[in-house]
Amino acid sequence: MTPTPAAAPAADEIVFERRGAVAVLTLNRPQALNSFTRTMHRAFQQALAAVQGDTGIRALVLTGAGRGFCAGLDLSELDFSPGPDRMERANPGPVIEEGFNPSARALMNLRVPTVAAVNGVAAGAGVSLALTCDIAIAAPGASFVQAFSKIGLIPDAGGSWLTVERLGLARALALALLGDKLPADQAKAWGLIWDVADDPLAAALALAERLAAMPTQALVATRHLLRGALQRSFEQQLDAERDLQAALGRTHDYVEGVTAFLQKRPAQFRGE
Repeated sequence: MTPTPAAAPAADEIVFERRGAVAVLTLNRPQALNSFTRTMHRAFQQALAAVQGDTGIRALVLTGAGRGFCAGLDLSELDFSPGPDRMERANPGPVIEEGFNPSARALMNLRVPTVAAVNGVAAGAGVSLALTCDIAIAAPGASFVQAFSKIGLIPDAGGSWLTVERLGLARALALALLGDKLPADQAKAWGLIWDVADDPLAAALALAERLAAMPTQALVATRHLLRGALQRSFEQQLDAERDLQAALGRTHDYVEGVTAFLQKRPAQFRGE
């Protein structure tokens, strides 16, 4: 299917396309391995807001242009020049507060399922953004690098939570402390990502199209339930399951799904 531009506010650093019910966001600073600037964060958040507000969109694919997925923060956004207040000018805290944290929250809480097509290296906060997506598929030559320790920092944009959630403490801690590259095939074997594919974008689009035809609210509720499972006790999880099940029991897609099952026909979900 030929992609058509979607009506979304986005700068050239973020390419927003609509492919049927699937939105595709491409990080588009290939000369800088798609590292984020403040302007890029604003465009990214605007694009996610456009997805959030368009009920015709039922899934999202996130990928990068060129040979990399995302190298995290463009360090040229910080001012390291000699002079007064250098420590304040070079402090990454404000960029995290104003850029990466809102971007990660918006992506994590998006009203549709999300798939990352990791076309090349994901480094620093780029790893975090890939893992914030519900499903991640990587190219065979892609790699994941928690590069923070090499510049005297700690994993951010949710990376310290996401890697522990996916890998457990031992592997997450070693990757964060050593800053070693984790190749795509090993990332799959360890459970960091879902799959490796020669054409990760095509594979991600195929998955997104499947997800877009499914009951959207149930998929996102499943994300919420599973992401929070380790923070709840068993009793709390039972209550959360009950509450979400009761809410979903009032949706069109639940009634349609059961009716279609009883009538032995394919369900026609609307995401409602």
